[in-house]
Amino acid sequence: MSDETLDATDREILELLREDARRTLSDIAARVTLSTAAVKRRIDRLQEAGVILGYTVRVDHSKLGWGVEAFTELRFFGTTNVDEIVQTTTRMPEAQAVFTIAGDPDALVWLRVRDMAHLQRTIDELRRSHRVTSTKTLIVLDSWAGGEYPPDGA
Repeated sequence: MSDETLDATDREILELLREDARRTLSDIAARVTLSTAAVKRRIDRLQEAGVILGYTVRVDHSKLGWGVEAFTELRFFGTTNVDEIVQTTTRMPEAQAVFTIAGDPDALVWLRVRDMAHLQRTIDELRRSHRVTSTKTLIVLDSWAGGEYPPDGA
């Protein structure tokens, strides 16, 4: 399924689910002026086509004691393959995501930690990988992600 095969109603259903994945079929149906059964068929089709990959919950990590976010650029020896780059980080509970990148740096790791000391230990652990040649860490002050309402004043 490509973007061209999605109609305006499919896009509206996706947006409604992106805003609230727990939204009921009847609520979606009322908003897109379709029957509940028609909405269910469309959602099932979007899932079968791989457009909808799953459903998730947003968590306030600061309330769980993991309120510090950072991005760490990683550079590796030139002979390091992509699988090794991914394996360096995915075993760490602090790693939220890893992005391998064409160019410099080789990877960008999204980290979530408890505090600055925890961040330092995590970076030290990354540096201990014998394949990592250098790191650069950027600490997140605030964030906004697509699908969320922009912060006040934006």
